[in-house]
Amino acid sequence: MILARFRRNSQARTIHALYGAIVAQARSVAFYADYRVPDTVEGRFDLVVLHLVLLLNRLGGRVEASGDPGQELLGQELFDAFCRDLDANLREMGVGDLAVPKRMRAFAEAFYGRQAAYLAALDAADERVFEKALARNIFAAGNDAGAAQLARYARAAVTSLDAQDDGALMRGEVVFPSPEAFVHQPT
Repeated sequence: MILARFRRNSQARTIHALYGAIVAQARSVAFYADYRVPDTVEGRFDLVVLHLVLLLNRLGGRVEASGDPGQELLGQELFDAFCRDLDANLREMGVGDLAVPKRMRAFAEAFYGRQAAYLAALDAADERVFEKALARNIFAAGNDAGAAQLARYARAAVTSLDAQDDGALMRGEVVFPSPEAFVHQPT
């Protein structure tokens, strides 16, 4: 089929919807105003990475349990969308063609480092390990209260994502908790 390449498939719509939900959630004003995540390129990158890691973990965890390779493929395509978005943003910010691969490599290293740290910290018995990982990566200037709030939010997001229907996720329907709900809660 000659025209098959021009048709948008449902998988592309699903990826677009899931990645759009991640970016929209990462742009929630509460993260910057209430949690005091730095409202910088790096701060926004870190929140996109956090939400992507949480969703990829959900998709990957279910693949192991169910053996559904469709979710693993969905996770890979979601990560690919993230990389395409980073590439486009670098070019939009005026980074030259020769520098883009080097910057993309640095972003990939940052992503994989954060992913490993966050997943290990989420599995740790001591909840403060996750707070410390978030503080180290997102709140480099120091903000223990913000890191604690973000850790509570992220743990609630994990619970929420785990409860969401596989079919809904495969259709691009994902719901993250409201970040406002975790502002000023006692630790």
